[in-house]
Amino acid sequence: MPHPVRLPHVPALSDVAEYAYLATVDPPARLIFTAGACPLDPDGRTVAPGDHAAQARQVMANLETALAAAGARLVDVVKTTVYVASSRQQDLVTAWEVVRDAFGDHDPPSTLLGVAVLGYTDQLVEVEAVAAVPAT
Repeated sequence: MPHPVRLPHVPALSDVAEYAYLATVDPPARLIFTAGACPLDPDGRTVAPGDHAAQARQVMANLETALAAAGARLVDVVKTTVYVASSRQQDLVTAWEVVRDAFGDHDPPSTLLGVAVLGYTDQLVEVEAVAAVPAT
């Protein structure tokens, strides 16, 4: 069965963005919505306080684990939202580079936000995702 996720190129928009501007999901597909993946270890402790890149790596590992529980992988992701607890653009870029690298050649549309605070003590990064897999 063909993969339902498509990331069409939009030539009328700038190619500076390091992600697709849109995604489509072809039927029949099963959609998967994740909660925000957080930089928590298996014991529920926030990893790497103060380190945006290390937290982003843990977040992406946790996102992969959550997706796998639903039979999905990062290449099945249709859209992400990346939250970074910072008002500094460089901190957002640092977290984004880790997230982007985790996806490799798959560049789903994404929204990157700087926020005042996230839910766990010392938490700096959170990523939520929507994925699509062929319906079974």
